[in-house]
Amino acid sequence: MPKLTASYKLNEDQIKQLKQIVPEAFKDNILDFNSLYEALSDFLEDDENTELEQFGLSWPGKRQAKRAAAIPPIGTLVPVPGDGVDEETTKNVYIEGDNLEVLKILKKAYTGRIKMIYIDPPYNTGNDFIYPDDFSESAESFQRRTGQLNENNEKMTTNNRSDGRFHSKWCSMIYPRLLLAHELLTEDGVIFISIDDNEVAQLRKICDEIFGEENFVAIVPRIAKRTSDKGTHFKPTKDYLICFAKNITFLSEFGISKNLNENEYNLIDEDGRRYKKSGASLYQPSLDSRPNQRYYIKAPDGSLIIPPGNNFPILKKDAEKIKPLSNVDKVWRWSVDTYIKQKHLLIFTKGSTQNPLLDEKGKQSQWNIYPKVYYDEDISATLHPEDAIYDFPNSQAAKELNSLGIPFDFAKPSGLIKFLINLLNDQEMIILDFFSGSASTAHATIQLNAECNSNLRYITVQLPEVCKEGSEAKQSQYKNICEIGKERIRRAGKKIKKEAGLNAANLDTGFKVFRLAPSNYKAWENYTGTDIKQLEELFKADSLMQGWKEDALLTEIMLLEGFPLDSKIEILPQFKKNKIMKISSDFRDNTLYICLDKDIVKETIEMLKLNDNNERFICLDSAIDDQSKIRLEDKNLIKTL
Repeated sequence: MPKLTASYKLNEDQIKQLKQIVPEAFKDNILDFNSLYEALSDFLEDDENTELEQFGLSWPGKRQAKRAAAIPPIGTLVPVPGDGVDEETTKNVYIEGDNLEVLKILKKAYTGRIKMIYIDPPYNTGNDFIYPDDFSESAESFQRRTGQLNENNEKMTTNNRSDGRFHSKWCSMIYPRLLLAHELLTEDGVIFISIDDNEVAQLRKICDEIFGEENFVAIVPRIAKRTSDKGTHFKPTKDYLICFAKNITFLSEFGISKNLNENEYNLIDEDGRRYKKSGASLYQPSLDSRPNQRYYIKAPDGSLIIPPGNNFPILKKDAEKIKPLSNVDKVWRWSVDTYIKQKHLLIFTKGSTQNPLLDEKGKQSQWNIYPKVYYDEDISATLHPEDAIYDFPNSQAAKELNSLGIPFDFAKPSGLIKFLINLLNDQEMIILDFFSGSASTAHATIQLNAECNSNLRYITVQLPEVCKEGSEAKQSQYKNICEIGKERIRRAGKKIKKEAGLNAANLDTGFKVFRLAPSNYKAWENYTGTDIKQLEELFKADSLMQGWKEDALLTEIMLLEGFPLDSKIEILPQFKKNKIMKISSDFRDNTLYICLDKDIVKETIEMLKLNDNNERFICLDSAIDDQSKIRLEDKNLIKTL
């Protein structure tokens, strides 16, 4: 009888793929790393003791940090009814708990389904981290090994900030989380990470290793504040956005739509198209001299116009090109071939007394020349993201939090995250933020849905860090950061819905709350005795914890079976004597039927009409008789708890 277990190997899919590619690397179904190395290496070192030198970032505790991502989760997520908004209909999720464990729990249900991840992890200020992953060696051991302590444990150096341990703890914290984040992204997905000067170099190398250097997109500076009274040399007024793709070959180019004033396009062309005069002349003095960009252009009065210089074409036609003799000879923005094709798009205006353009006699021309800019073409054009990234200082976040009455320091403005979401041009994607803080990502997602009539969804994860004594948040009766984030979403949702008015009918401003909790399954204890009967009793024992609750166990089953947290749950009315729940999702081809009643009658089993290929029935092992188990097991239609 197949049993649903509480744990699964996070790398089981990779192991299966590896077994197909390199079967000789497996001995008795166990991966032998020496055999794997022999199979995949181009050569072997003659000296087996020679350590292979590789380029990359290393720190004390890296191996343990890497293992931390592969350790199966020991917890689960339980719903917190009444803490969210519109919980029966919303697709948005707020999760309270340590994000490393939460990411592991989400992995089976969300691998390859998250289009965008934005995180703002804690910056490394040298203080202790809230995230207590302790993978690095002790300070004393590290200092002695690296020559910072002598045999008497006396310090040999005082430059603590430059030693490896300053960075190692932060690197060990972020590394396993990014390993899991990589798995969650879609093939065309992207991750944006906010970071400051302290760890930008280390984070870049970690991302190179996890995502692949070929999938690096950009490191973009952001003006965090206009002024600063800190710093001893340059004032720290900026931070950075590091961007990596899951697979850059599938990632579309980034671009931001221009914010146009339609009234500026107040001229009408012969074909009825609206246009305006370009802000830039056809002549640009900064351009280098090029032979095919110096020529005459005929003005409305018949005179010829040319940029300043000493060389003049022979007057054979209005677009005769000449090779300039020196850099004194200036040129047009367009080549002569482009001019011949597009000269109908030019606008001639009377020049000023300072007009640099010349006529065919070498005297000052009375004309200036500008291209037309059509509204329908301009509205579809885009700006490069770097042109606009400076528009989101932290002061914007302070203002929007103040407007909502939310006490929180060092938040990122929701406008920044809206800006990043817009880069991907996807109206239906899931956005994940596993360092949620004040819930700026949730706020940005709701706001963008209201503005663009999109169906974006968010998943946010936050550790319930206790608010510090004496802080404004503590004085405002907030127990932890999660309470602040949830209240912000509630208030922002109400405000956005009010501003949207009649357009808010289908706007999802709700969210479900889940909390990290111990698994509903008992932890497995290895039996070391020799009594066969005791071993049999161990296998027959109830695998669930006493006092389990239906909602919590249902959620754990869904996640173990790969169903997302926003799956549709229906109670089937045709079953009168047992509670049968149908679980389905847009992300899954199969369907679950779950009954957690302690006794299931034969009538219920007989009424189950399951498809052999994509439907499964899950129930308590003790809830049905052996005959029913055999009937369903023969068709591989059942799993028991």
